[in-house]
Amino acid sequence: MVIGIGTDIIEIKRIKEAVTKNPRFIEKCFTVNEQEFFNNKKNSFQSIAGTFAAKEAVSKALGTGFTIFELKDIEILRDKNGKPYVYLYNKAKETSDKLNISKILVTISHSREYAVAYALAQD
Repeated sequence: MVIGIGTDIIEIKRIKEAVTKNPRFIEKCFTVNEQEFFNNKKNSFQSIAGTFAAKEAVSKALGTGFTIFELKDIEILRDKNGKPYVYLYNKAKETSDKLNISKILVTISHSREYAVAYALAQD
C-alpha cells in the first residue's frame, strides 16, 4: 500500500552555484557514502543535483519535508547497475517507522538544465 509520494525538480546551475560559493555545501548536505559516489562521478553537478532532488522527494513522501530531520538523515546511493536506493537515519528513520513504511522507491532523471526525482513510500 502507498503511504506517501514525493517529487522534486531542481535547476542544476543552482547546485553548481551552491557548491562553488560554499566549499562545505557537499559536506553539509551529503553523507560520506554519497560524497564518495560524487567523487567517482568526478563531482558531476548533474549527479549532485539528482541526489539532492531525491532527498527532497523522500522527505515529501514521508510527509514532513525537512521540518524534523536533516538532509544527511536521508542517504541516496546507487546499486551496481546505477539504480538509486534509500537509507534513512535518525529522525527520518523514526518518522518512517511511525508510518510503518517498509520500503521507499526512488527514481532520478536529469537533462542539461534540470534534475528531477520521484519517491514512493510503501508499507
